[in-house]
Amino acid sequence: MNQALNVTSRLPSRHGASALLRPTRNCQQREKADHFRILIDAAEYFSTLRAAMMRATQSIYIVGWDIDSRLKLVPGEPQDDLPAGFADFLCALAEKNRHLRIHILAWDFAMLYAFEREWLPVYKMGWRTHRRIRFRQDGRHPLGASHHQKIVVIDDALAFAGGIDLTRSRWDTPAHDPDAPLRRNADDAPYQPMHDVQAMFDGDAARAIGVLVRERWQRATGKPLDFSHTPTHEVHEVQAAHEAHEAHDPRDRAGIWPADVVPDIEDVELGISLTEPAYEGRPVVAQIQQLYLDAIAAAKHSIYIENQYFTASRVGASLAERLADSGGPDVAVVGPERQSGWLQEATMGVLRAKLHESLKRSDGHGRYAMYAPTIGGIGGQIINVHSKLMIVDDELLIIGSANLNNRSMVLDTECNIALDARGEPRVQAAIASVRDRLLAEHLDVSPDDVQRALDTQRLNEAIATLRHGKRTLMPLDPVVSGDLEDLAARVSVLDAEAPVAPHELVQHFLPEERSRPLTGKLLALGALALIVVVLAALWRFTPLRDAISFSALVHGAQQLHASRLGPLAIVAVYAIAASVSVPVTLLIAVSGFVFGALAGSAYAFTGTMISAFITYYAGASLGHDAVRRLAGSRLNRISEKLGKRGLIAMIVLRVVPIAPFTVINLAAGASHIGLRDFLAGTALGMAPGIVLATTFAHQLVAAVRHPTAAGLGLVALIGAALIGLSIALQRLFARRT
Repeated sequence: MNQALNVTSRLPSRHGASALLRPTRNCQQREKADHFRILIDAAEYFSTLRAAMMRATQSIYIVGWDIDSRLKLVPGEPQDDLPAGFADFLCALAEKNRHLRIHILAWDFAMLYAFEREWLPVYKMGWRTHRRIRFRQDGRHPLGASHHQKIVVIDDALAFAGGIDLTRSRWDTPAHDPDAPLRRNADDAPYQPMHDVQAMFDGDAARAIGVLVRERWQRATGKPLDFSHTPTHEVHEVQAAHEAHEAHDPRDRAGIWPADVVPDIEDVELGISLTEPAYEGRPVVAQIQQLYLDAIAAAKHSIYIENQYFTASRVGASLAERLADSGGPDVAVVGPERQSGWLQEATMGVLRAKLHESLKRSDGHGRYAMYAPTIGGIGGQIINVHSKLMIVDDELLIIGSANLNNRSMVLDTECNIALDARGEPRVQAAIASVRDRLLAEHLDVSPDDVQRALDTQRLNEAIATLRHGKRTLMPLDPVVSGDLEDLAARVSVLDAEAPVAPHELVQHFLPEERSRPLTGKLLALGALALIVVVLAALWRFTPLRDAISFSALVHGAQQLHASRLGPLAIVAVYAIAASVSVPVTLLIAVSGFVFGALAGSAYAFTGTMISAFITYYAGASLGHDAVRRLAGSRLNRISEKLGKRGLIAMIVLRVVPIAPFTVINLAAGASHIGLRDFLAGTALGMAPGIVLATTFAHQLVAAVRHPTAAGLGLVALIGAALIGLSIALQRLFARRT
């Protein structure tokens, strides 16, 4: 994989004003834009986007890592008489304009993020929306990857690309007021201040982004963007209007650019750079990484970086090389004081601290510094930095969806936009103006103050001069804390430089199996294999099959039920039977038949949990390799699911079983998934089905013995509920698996 990247930090000479952006090397293409502006913070982006969408005549394309139907682009009550909620707003636009088609493509996110996102997005953004709105989720990528682009294209004439998703916890103003009453999510929960940036542009560059979105849509759905769900009479109207729309040069449609939005610059050429992983026969695309390396190599005076993460190893190595150079640039990195939550701090936070320490060692000339924006200094209000931007000298501006981590360089789907001055003074001035605006916001000074400081000082000296007051850039020196030292050597696989195979990911984090003599392992494996062979032979050549037939099981259970210890005995028999691979569905049905709905549910649930506990420890004792020999390829598939190592993964495996009950339990034990998560996931995933199945079995027996219209109707109702729940849950979780 790494050889296929063909990425190098050695940049050929630019020969004066020659272009840094080179198609096929570090960008997909270069295209003209009539207007270009950097929107700083989501309040400006969201309000601008809402106004632009209201002017759409033909199409709106939305691509996102996360999209929330409840998002309010404008907090409070909007003044345009259209609904505030995002999905309702889009429906209103589609209803007002019969020519408008809206396509939304969201990442089919991993279950790891399930509790951070809106539930049932297909229902909220798909089924509930207007028929001229089409919503799809895209999960076509390697294991562990994501679709991370954040793009909106309007009429193929106006585009937005950057780091801001149309989702929760994004809206904020440049003031980043700690007590802002409007900074709340749909559930009215407040969130911390959020800093981010988004590019806005039009012209041929916007049209090219539209082409990119259509390619993404076709890959995800297998079909091109079309009007297949539109009534025939509307199709002809839309096509005629679209042809008339396309007949004009994009520059003739100046009205698409909002009159109240002042561009940073007009009539420029933009580069579009991508990251795409190798997948389904398509080669890896690493243009974004190459552009970063080329830009760092070309830097003369300063490199200003804003990024949520800072862990990309090749970018870090390139920065270290320039910092060791006596004539290298100043490097200023602005990021969050700490990562969001313990998990990110223990992974991306650890990797950032390691890269930071490496750069400090390389910086023999005092030109490197890392900062975190804050209000109130140390211990004050943290501002969460989510932007993905780099400005080199006054020559190059890069903005987009790509974080400075390894996965954004080779694994996730990303889109960055670049503005290259090529020595042209007016473009240099525009790039410098963006940097000055950003620093002015962080340092609570004016852009003119920043410009004057940079006229006479190097980048980090100017920042030090302007650092005063409560709102400032606080020097940041992240270190790996003692309790995370042991983890530091392992977490690099979570930000790998190439896709990681499922079994490699699981093996990387699983504790090493205790060393046991080879003879002991072989004896244990042989004994288990012999038991399986003997049981199979008894089943095939003796009355055993008849002895554990359905009727025999019912009769035996009734005899046990009549005894004093009947309930305990049936649970014990249930657990043993389930542990030796008697189908649990059959055992659950017998419980309902014999003991009724209430008692049957209790016995089935208890027996299921005991069997799960037993076979979990059997898997843990045998070890991963032994279970792999028994389960074959199934274990690899289960390892993919258990690779998430959490409660949600176990629930999904119970709702959408990809292997028999016992095999899943053995695999979980062999994979050393936590017992608490294993048991909780088993209970939550199986309890609803057990209750419905035993109730159905009990009612079915009653209806057969005493057939009445009401009894048969109740059986049909419970049966329909059981089937409906099964289908709904499998469809819901199938994408997540």
